[in-house]
Amino acid sequence: MPKSLKKSCSAQTSISKYFGGLSSSTVPQCGTNKNPAEQQLSRGKKKLSPGDGFGLPTKRAKLSVQDLPLEDLNCEPSSFQSNTKTPVISSRGAAGLCSSTLEKLKGFTCSTEAGDGASSKICDGGSSIRPPQDVAEQHSNTNKLHQPGEEGEEEGDVEEKGGSRFAASKQAFHFSQFANSGGGGVRFADLSPPSDSNAPSKRSKKVFTPLEQQVIQLKQQHPDALLAVECGYKYRFFGEDAEIAAKELNIFCHLDHNFMTCSIPTHRLFVHVRRLVSHGHKVGVVKQTETSAIKASGANKSALFTRQLSALYTKSTLVGEDVNPVCSLGAVEGGVCGDVVLDPPDSFLLCISESWEKKQLTVGLVAVQPSTGDVLLDCFPDDASRSELEGRVLKINPVEILVPSDLSEQTHRLLQSIAATSAQADDRVRVEKRDSAQFEFASAMNTATEFYCHAQEKGSRSLSSIASLESPVICCLGPLIQYLQEFNLERVLRSESSFRRLSCESEGMILGAATLRNLEILNNQTDGGLKGSLLWVLDHTRTSFGKRLMRNWVSQPLTDPQSLSERQDAVQEILESPSLTLSSIKSLLSHLPDLERGICSIYHKKCSTQEFYLISSGLSRLGLELHALLPAIQSQISSALLRGLLLDTPDLLAPAHSHLKVLNEKAAKSGNKTELFSDLSGFPVLQERREQIQTIINEIQDHRKEVRLTLKTPALDYTSVSGQEFLIEVKNLRSSTVPPDWVKISSTKAVGRYHSPLLVERYKKLLQLREQLLLDCQKEWTNFLEYDTKTAETNLK
Repeated sequence: MPKSLKKSCSAQTSISKYFGGLSSSTVPQCGTNKNPAEQQLSRGKKKLSPGDGFGLPTKRAKLSVQDLPLEDLNCEPSSFQSNTKTPVISSRGAAGLCSSTLEKLKGFTCSTEAGDGASSKICDGGSSIRPPQDVAEQHSNTNKLHQPGEEGEEEGDVEEKGGSRFAASKQAFHFSQFANSGGGGVRFADLSPPSDSNAPSKRSKKVFTPLEQQVIQLKQQHPDALLAVECGYKYRFFGEDAEIAAKELNIFCHLDHNFMTCSIPTHRLFVHVRRLVSHGHKVGVVKQTETSAIKASGANKSALFTRQLSALYTKSTLVGEDVNPVCSLGAVEGGVCGDVVLDPPDSFLLCISESWEKKQLTVGLVAVQPSTGDVLLDCFPDDASRSELEGRVLKINPVEILVPSDLSEQTHRLLQSIAATSAQADDRVRVEKRDSAQFEFASAMNTATEFYCHAQEKGSRSLSSIASLESPVICCLGPLIQYLQEFNLERVLRSESSFRRLSCESEGMILGAATLRNLEILNNQTDGGLKGSLLWVLDHTRTSFGKRLMRNWVSQPLTDPQSLSERQDAVQEILESPSLTLSSIKSLLSHLPDLERGICSIYHKKCSTQEFYLISSGLSRLGLELHALLPAIQSQISSALLRGLLLDTPDLLAPAHSHLKVLNEKAAKSGNKTELFSDLSGFPVLQERREQIQTIINEIQDHRKEVRLTLKTPALDYTSVSGQEFLIEVKNLRSSTVPPDWVKISSTKAVGRYHSPLLVERYKKLLQLREQLLLDCQKEWTNFLEYDTKTAETNLK
């Protein structure tokens, strides 16, 4: 017996076992040349009905030998044992191997294109086959993948014209493909349009649900991101995104209609987004842009909710309301939680460019930390070992790196080794390759010119200062601007005060890669971690912004004797001074949130009301207490450096007091934007909307008099049940007194709840106004942050 035939029989035996535990009689005996079922179909041209698909049949089906096409089974009679009884297929199994199901099994046959017309052979698809219960669950959906009676010609599940057997067309959905990746479903990669415009589409658009069509469009616009799509009270992933998210988040993934899907609750979005980006993924958050009440009154009330991408996140761009959990204010003030953002101190995004001139390599780099506003520049010559680049990368410690697609092999190996060394179980450096055309000087200069020539903000970097930078630096700046624009974080590159040179001999000593590595200054050589390094020994800071400053000091030590002496005097006084003033200042600072990140989040206009109030209240309290300690600071602190910093701080923090006066503290802490502003005199739009809402409520309250007269119940009042307001509750014994034009909203065994025609109209209008108020409040909140960014920019440094 040939080996190929043995493999064929083995594969067919495994198939029969999976599909309902079939006995040997269900599989045709080899050697037979004609299938009676196919003879009947050839003569009568039996038309397939929708019930012949993957759905469960209405009756328990019996499988006979004639149900299987014999030409596709290359086996011998000795491979099977006969059995006179025909088993009954359980509805839990394959639900009856009808002709459509058999066509899917043909996905296991690989047609050979030999010139002698060789017969098909069995593919090795054993690992892709799912157990029978999975198959039944996958195909019992209301919207099935295949409807042979309706969609047959588009899917390839039709009779072959001029032949006696069914043919699986090239566009047929193979069973092995369906069972791939642990559960099957349509894959985004299979949705690309066919090259021949006249050929039928691989999948007809109408087989997808409206939500799936929306997801396909969003995925085509953002193919490199895992999309979390808002669907009511949860965010859902679809297709390959769902399989990746389920694996990384350790959550359940299942088939729903045409796509694999998994979901996370809305209030836990920040946890799961951070976990995904820590594994090197780019995550997009897609939100609904319509509200239910406003949509119900519009022309598209029966259409799907519109959705659009609201934010993108990677490890270096975790800035925004969705991903920045804020500790409770009581915990922060009590010192239990002193950080707004649960991030590492540094999260730099590094962009690298290379230029060659007369066989001399010049490397340019720009590193930006969007969460704090720091921007580092450098340009330097390097050799084949890339030792200069290695030293700077180790000093910056980026979490994400942008490089051109034509990066040199030596640099690529260096970055791979650094990423591999720093990679941990849930923490790895993300390297993204961009189009090399973006890194060309002409293209990068055009991008920078367009970006900086429109900068009208005070303190923005001028175009002339950008033009004076080295060419390799500009080649990095252009792609970096384009990249940050995808995240709406490009404003961080406008501030003049944020830019500084990474390697400046006048500011400190430049430590090479060998020095940083061999002396274990920033990381140990055992596992690349912090423990055991010089920084670990010296760092006893109590704040996140203090940790960042300490790292800068250790990686670039001072060389100027006067600056060294001033810093030593300040540190010595902090450690040894018995002054109560310094003790109170240290206690005050240790209870503050991460002010740098909070101020930068305000600058990007992406902060929540809780975070804004937390930062503003912290700055205000710090300013007030330092102002009260000014006399003591002047008399008790001897360090000139320390005294100058503490004396200048209260004036810089003065604007924070006025911001707190505008906000309603209770509403800000709870995130209620409709009650956020204590004085609406400066917000006429909100004031007018509130008056409209109050007018509707007054009309509804006045309508109670008519309701009481109609029902002859003087003490009747409205009730609210399950979010429904202004319900008229009537006992069922008195239901005859209810006018026929009233609408019953809900009922129990004892009472019925109604809305009168006026209540139906007024309540609908009230819901629309309330949702419009939410939109107006969000817009005014954004405008308020826009005004406040001037103060934030002043306090960035």
